[in-house]
Amino acid sequence: MTNKTYKRAHILLVEDNEGDVLLTKEAFEESKIDTMISVAKNGQEALDFLNKKGAFSNAKRPDLIILDINIPIFNGHEVLERIKQDEKLKKIPVIILTTSSNQKDIDRAYENHCNTYIKKPLEMEEFIAAILKIEDFWLQLSVLSN
Repeated sequence: MTNKTYKRAHILLVEDNEGDVLLTKEAFEESKIDTMISVAKNGQEALDFLNKKGAFSNAKRPDLIILDINIPIFNGHEVLERIKQDEKLKKIPVIILTTSSNQKDIDRAYENHCNTYIKKPLEMEEFIAAILKIEDFWLQLSVLSN
């Protein structure tokens, strides 16, 4: 296997659970490529970040968004809808990573054009493995839009 050089990937993690934020960051630190992770703790922060409003006026456009459904102010579904209706943002892949296995949540996420829906594993090792699989597919195998 050849050693490839990858550009630094910027990920916007939209997650209000501090434990999941730390685990996600830890998993990406173990990954094969250099990542920068920005965190939004609620739907309003995520939208402000993506639209470069307020404290996020200098925010860099993410290459990938990892979005929880169960977040305050605007839930993940509302954030996803707004992202996918915005011409400037809709090409950014959005991965739903959530505890919900409710079929209505899954259907709504795909109806609003999420790129994939992943149920959060409960065990730490499985959670880290899931993050590394996201990294393998979305940041190494896939070609992302600029």
